[in-house]
Amino acid sequence: MQENSRILIVLCDNIGSSHMQKIRRELRGQATLLMGKNTMIRKVIRLHLENHPEWDTLLPWITGNIGLVFTNDPDLKKIRDICLATKVPAAAKAGIKAPADVVIPKGITTLEPTKTCFLQALNIASKINRGTIEILQDVHLIKKGDKVGSSESTLLQMLDIRPFEYGLQMVAVYDEGSTSEASIIDTTDEVILSKFLVGIGNVASLCMGINFPSIASFPHVVMNGFKNLLSIALSTEYSFEKADIFKEMVANPNAYASSVTVSGVQSGSTASANPETEAEAEEPPIEEEEDEGLEFDLFG
Repeated sequence: MQENSRILIVLCDNIGSSHMQKIRRELRGQATLLMGKNTMIRKVIRLHLENHPEWDTLLPWITGNIGLVFTNDPDLKKIRDICLATKVPAAAKAGIKAPADVVIPKGITTLEPTKTCFLQALNIASKINRGTIEILQDVHLIKKGDKVGSSESTLLQMLDIRPFEYGLQMVAVYDEGSTSEASIIDTTDEVILSKFLVGIGNVASLCMGINFPSIASFPHVVMNGFKNLLSIALSTEYSFEKADIFKEMVANPNAYASSVTVSGVQSGSTASANPETEAEAEEPPIEEEEDEGLEFDLFG
């Protein structure tokens, strides 16, 4: 802990020794994964709190079957990805909580016809097809979060299905004195900048609402003042340098009209003095229909 400034706290449930060794090999040269008794880890941290008070933020996370990944690499996301990439398939053991849904697909299995009674006990529709058992429809056998029963575990073993994958799970991150949830690793510079801009906007709104000057509200105050002066200049004979161009635009709008094409006609060409009159002239006259009445009885 004294040699490394960054620590990843990982959960190591359902991981065997060979799996752990494989993870350590992947991390070699970049990070070190260590395990230990939680009581001993807490004791070591408390013994050094006088010299390292920042370690106190680690204590609430030292619970459960956890391990510590020590590193000095500033790219914690890369270390996290290495830890989570190594996963191994595992059988569904009776009594454990299912980390994912388990669905048995329909189709022909390798089970012998004598196993039909076992499937019937689990309410699984099946039939005998060419000396083997065929499951007629997909079966949602286990839901995520439910405990795996002995019957479900036995059936999956008979079908040679290993539905779960186990690996390290990221719990928390310690980075140079502060500890936070593992999701902080995925925070990019764009996310931080967007949050910062939202905060500046909130400060500016508050300052303008209570008439309190601040750096955040200063550009808005200046712009609002300019709008007020511009309104006065456009309504009176008073003018100043920045308002001259706006007054010229109001006096001669055609000179500032942009060149765009509307219905195949360029607006840069000479426009009609009265476009409404021109539009009315182009519209065909509407002929008034004479009410000739009904010449026969609708009902015969």
